Amino acid sequence: MSHSKPKFESLKAHEISEGQVQFRKVSVPPHRFTPLKKTWMEIYTPIYETMKIDIRMNVKTRKVELKTRSDTPDISHLQKCADFVHAFMLGFDVVDAVALLRMDELYVDSFEIKDVKTLRGEHLSRAIGRLSGKGGKTKFAIENATKTRIVIADSKIHILGSFINIKVARDSLCSLILGSPAGKVYSKLRAVSARIAERF
Repeated sequence: MSHSKPKFESLKAHEISEGQVQFRKVSVPPHRFTPLKKTWMEIYTPIYETMKIDIRMNVKTRKVELKTRSDTPDISHLQKCADFVHAFMLGFDVVDAVALLRMDELYVDSFEIKDVKTLRGEHLSRAIGRLSGKGGKTKFAIENATKTRIVIADSKIHILGSFINIKVARDSLCSLILGSPAGKVYSKLRAVSARIAERF
């Protein structure tokens, strides 16, 4: 005889915080201000309509402000929306970042080239070039093999994906930073992503 698990309805945001409104604020870096204006409705609609979170742009403080409403179905929506907006500010496209609202196992991992190896001047710009490859080919190959999205912003790298896939993508990027030739990184990637595919 199988015992069915008790099913608890997720608490509405205002039930958890006893009617208190919960807030999150996300800063808008100067270079993301124009892209944000252009894609505002694509960001606003899923947050306001689907997640039932209020969102507004505070032009004075240059922050996107999010807050719960009485009909916010789940308190976790607020953090998910903040993560989505933050991912957009890091440079991810809306179409990729919006997955953070829908899937629980996705997150963004960030690191800097100097965390991997101290490079300066010429060497640093060459390493950044190696990560993208000719016409973004290398970055694209890593994204495809690991089902991640990668943003390279100066010497900072942001990866959006699931825990295990981020790790594989990060390892490949680190190998490139440390000077491995792209060909070698590709073949290792193919082997690893085949193993992951078998497991899941």
